[in-house]
Amino acid sequence: MATTLPGTNIEVSTLKAGTSRTLFDGLFAAGGISLSQVAVMTGLEPHVIQNWVKRGFVSSPVRRQYSKNQFSRIVIINMLRESLQLEHICETLAYINGDLTDELDDIISDSELYHTYTDMIADSDGPTLNRKIAQQLAERTAAAYPEPFPGAGKRLAKTLQVMAYAHGAALARQAAEEILAQLR
Repeated sequence: MATTLPGTNIEVSTLKAGTSRTLFDGLFAAGGISLSQVAVMTGLEPHVIQNWVKRGFVSSPVRRQYSKNQFSRIVIINMLRESLQLEHICETLAYINGDLTDELDDIISDSELYHTYTDMIADSDGPTLNRKIAQQLAERTAAAYPEPFPGAGKRLAKTLQVMAYAHGAALARQAAEEILAQLR
């Protein structure tokens, strides 16, 4: 049974560690991607993406091309927005990476954060709403990431937990809505 990469419409046969990294490497082999490509792969309307750029949630594309990090930021926001307000998503991203418009202060790049998250849920049974399991998965995943400064791993673990809960909540909501539709 096919599944999609979190926050995208990109179908994969199975989600396993390294899947998102391999796909993104192929997508960005020739450089950036256009707004229309981002829209197709995320299911977002182009004006929504442009609004996020205008509001500073995503940096401006260079020569109308979105980079791997910009695309990853868009995908992360898209994945979390069903269960978190945009301001809370940006607060979470700022917690891990400081100023959202300055990549120089990042603990982890947006693309690496996304790949780390997808690898984490691929190694488990997907996102979980179980607090203890989510915490253990996030801490184990963060422990494998080299800390650029003391405490960075704890920040990464907390961010991964937020992502797991928000993503899991969005999937639970979707499942509930599907069941409700069957009741009608």
